[in-house]
Amino acid sequence: MRIRYLITFVFATWAAACVAAAQPVPRFEEGTARPALLVDGEPFVMLGAQPNNSSNYRAMLDEVWPAVERIGANTLLMPVAWEQVEPSEGRFDFSFVDTLLDQARARDMRLVLLWYGTWKNTGPSYVPAWVKRDTQRFARMHMADGSTHSVFSPHGEATMQADARAFAALMRHLAQVDPQHTVVMVQVENESGSWGLDRDHTPEAEALFTGPIPAQLAEGLGIARQSWSEAFGPRAAQFFNSWYVARYIDTVAAAGQAEVDLPMYVNAALGNAFTDEGGDVGPSGGPNWNALPIWRIAAPHISAFAPDIYSRDPKAVETYLDRYAASGPLMVPEIGNAAEYARFIWPAMGRGAVMFSPFGIDGTGYSNYPLGAKELDEDVLEAFAAPYRLFAQMPRDWARIARDKPLWGTAKGEDGADQTRTMGRWALTAQYGRWAFGEDDWTWIARDPHPLVDVPTGGLVVAQLSENVFLVGGQNVKLRIALAQPGDGQQGEIIEAQEGRFVDGEWQMRRRLNGDQIDYGFNFGTEPVWLRIEMGVLE
Repeated sequence: MRIRYLITFVFATWAAACVAAAQPVPRFEEGTARPALLVDGEPFVMLGAQPNNSSNYRAMLDEVWPAVERIGANTLLMPVAWEQVEPSEGRFDFSFVDTLLDQARARDMRLVLLWYGTWKNTGPSYVPAWVKRDTQRFARMHMADGSTHSVFSPHGEATMQADARAFAALMRHLAQVDPQHTVVMVQVENESGSWGLDRDHTPEAEALFTGPIPAQLAEGLGIARQSWSEAFGPRAAQFFNSWYVARYIDTVAAAGQAEVDLPMYVNAALGNAFTDEGGDVGPSGGPNWNALPIWRIAAPHISAFAPDIYSRDPKAVETYLDRYAASGPLMVPEIGNAAEYARFIWPAMGRGAVMFSPFGIDGTGYSNYPLGAKELDEDVLEAFAAPYRLFAQMPRDWARIARDKPLWGTAKGEDGADQTRTMGRWALTAQYGRWAFGEDDWTWIARDPHPLVDVPTGGLVVAQLSENVFLVGGQNVKLRIALAQPGDGQQGEIIEAQEGRFVDGEWQMRRRLNGDQIDYGFNFGTEPVWLRIEMGVLE
């Protein structure tokens, strides 16, 4: 009898492993209206959460999961540090990775691993001590006066090869222990580049800088092969550093992809969203928005370039989103965890984002204010949980819609002014700080100011399903729809408005809205909902 049970157990384990191994590798889908992330062969949107930097240890996970689950995330972005997995050269320890995988699977949670290697916020803090101590073997950048800068040089061959070997070892281990692809993506390094130094000034770097730009770069940009200064003028030093940082990171990424061909991305520390004339676009050499053409040529193994957003200015946020959406799959792996940042999920999803993730989601009590919240309290957690609940109702369906359909997303601005977008024949207007009932020009009845009129909350996302049909999700916002250019005697008319959701591609109505609920616009309250709205034209 024991033998029979043993055989049954072994067979079941083997069968489960075969099923897991049969899952397709996550990848970005091409040839669609906008990029989609395929997980288990279907479009997937990552409702993410990233803990504080030092929560990447087994003993800390009990303080991570409650906050992650409270906001309803489906994906945890977790650092894995080079110093953590290779404490001494050639000796690897993946015990934390194994624990993380086990606990994520128990919670039906997907993972994105963040490789903290040569660069972390440009600095070397996550590099193993044996690398830090050997300044002869592992080269640092030099200032123009010959003094040493703390950041490792992108021209350091020994550092690059050591980083690549460690990353490849991590990915090789992942290939062995994660055939079901709990890990859907990997970030390679973190906010690379250098603050306070535009480029390396070692003799090797000086020789490269005074020579011609690489032939691959000249061909990719369609420009003459000339010196860096001749090719790029005041941007020469930054673009020089960008090329070599990107080539370095691409080498690391390629070593890992040779073990598991998962999508890989890099994230950017951000500077000025609107202009690069003053030079403040982020650390020199990083995937800053003005250097993305360089990065795309230099790093073919990188699938996406992602902004880390800590600006509270809605115009700057939407500009960042536009700049990075134009470069490929849009992802926001870090955004501040103050409640006012939560509303930026709407413009992100309205640009087809496949990832949105507040930073600092754990119960450790650490606060990175003023970048984030002073305290990660219940109000802050709920600010992110509310929109997450909406997208969690239909994450696959939304991902398919976002891949294929015209989109618009917006959030309340600094002044709370109306925002309008034309989609086909229709003008859609988002209004903030309005009561659900009544019109602005009513003077015959007194009313109090809306309690959210001065609160930085609210936004919506719109998908145009067909010429006259819209899928709208929103929170603390009023939507009005009218003909953009009505002909003589024409006006828009609501055919019907249904609250509900998509389930496996089919719309399921919860209720039909009429009367007060839609006579004064389509109103979205504190709890976000999906509306399917069909418009018509009254002649």
